[in-house]
Amino acid sequence: MYQVKSSLKDELTQFFVIAVPLSAAYLAEFAMFLTTKMVVGKLGYHSLAAVGIAGNLSFEILVVLMGLLSVVGVLAAQAFGAGKKKELGNSVRQGFIVATGLGVPAMLLIWNLDLALIVTDQDTKVVELARGYLIGLSGAVLPVLWFAILRNFVAVLSQTVSILVISITAVGLNYLLTLWFVYGGFGLVPMGLFGAGLATTLVSWFMFFALLAHVYRKTLFRNYGIFRSKWQLHWPLCREILWLGLPVAGLTFLEAGLFMATSILSGVIGAKTLAASEITVAWIGIPFVIALGLAEATMIRVAHAIGRNSLPDARRIGFLGMTLVIGITASMVAVPLLFAEQIILIFISPDDPGYDRVSTLATQFLAIGALFMVFDALQAAAARALRGMKDNLIPLWIAGFGYWILGIGGGSILAFYYELDGVGLWWGLAAGLAVAACLLTLRFHRFTRPVTA
Repeated sequence: MYQVKSSLKDELTQFFVIAVPLSAAYLAEFAMFLTTKMVVGKLGYHSLAAVGIAGNLSFEILVVLMGLLSVVGVLAAQAFGAGKKKELGNSVRQGFIVATGLGVPAMLLIWNLDLALIVTDQDTKVVELARGYLIGLSGAVLPVLWFAILRNFVAVLSQTVSILVISITAVGLNYLLTLWFVYGGFGLVPMGLFGAGLATTLVSWFMFFALLAHVYRKTLFRNYGIFRSKWQLHWPLCREILWLGLPVAGLTFLEAGLFMATSILSGVIGAKTLAASEITVAWIGIPFVIALGLAEATMIRVAHAIGRNSLPDARRIGFLGMTLVIGITASMVAVPLLFAEQIILIFISPDDPGYDRVSTLATQFLAIGALFMVFDALQAAAARALRGMKDNLIPLWIAGFGYWILGIGGGSILAFYYELDGVGLWWGLAAGLAVAACLLTLRFHRFTRPVTA
């Protein structure tokens, strides 16, 4: 069926209906992690470093799995674009089954992640503090993955306001529970960092059940038969999710692992370098998760266009999303350059014995981060635009070259061979993300350009 090309105004409207609540929701979810750092950071830079590196490692595992499961959103969006409700609902059901199968071993992995800190020769006090946090946090794996499946579903239908409301509520709840569990009070003994992990776990279960209840009660969602049909394993569809999702998971691992590896290498240099790195990641994450909502909306809209067999629309939507990502993140570049001291004071007290060194390093890292945050956002948008077209393998190779050969490899040479330490690591990040962003954008251009006789 011939589709009339929508106007730019209509496309922007449809785009932002999906993107704004998603960006706000991702920002709210990231704020949960920030508030945890803020609460435990007042215990000292060792506690900040412990929660930072343990949280990063755990979060990266979850991000990789959610990257794989994002294929469920692509399949659902293409089914939606083609008007196939039954296929859409079945994709969501099988997504839950795949998420459960992946989530159980991931939970055990996070429980024992302190072994990875020992192997990488992290500060012994940091390892000891991180162990309790990881035990408390491990119970969050399944609800986070199940919530991601439902979030993909409602985003495909452009009904993302519920995600925003739930996520904002969760931020406040997580802050209050973290304060209570970490420091005690009202009859509860202080739990320390274990309490911080436990608070996040409880809040994650709240988010899942809240969104599940909303999806179950609303007629629009029930029309897709997610709860009406029998929950049986459909291996061909699960296999397709895994087949398409594994390259995405690999790309996400390379992308997210870039910062994970930076944290580990920072910890090898020293606990103060690690604490400064965690402060920088905390800021860099804010523009990134805003861009991530725009990138996810780009992926969904591109998949809608592919579902109705309109490559020109997919190209137009993809570049529109990238342009918006560049514009919005570029407007935030001045913040870490002008307000570095204020950002640092959020996470560590001037009375802390390591404050001077941590503050000096964090100021340097924030300046470098300001230079590459636009590229970081662009590579996320370009990769997801390609994902909306099921183009996953070549982006995986691009990510391996940009993130790890240039990013981690180059950063390690600068840090340890040329003795630039943490500054060298962050310059490596900048180079790797810039190259990856340019190559992924070029890939999308070539993949969608009009065919000429």
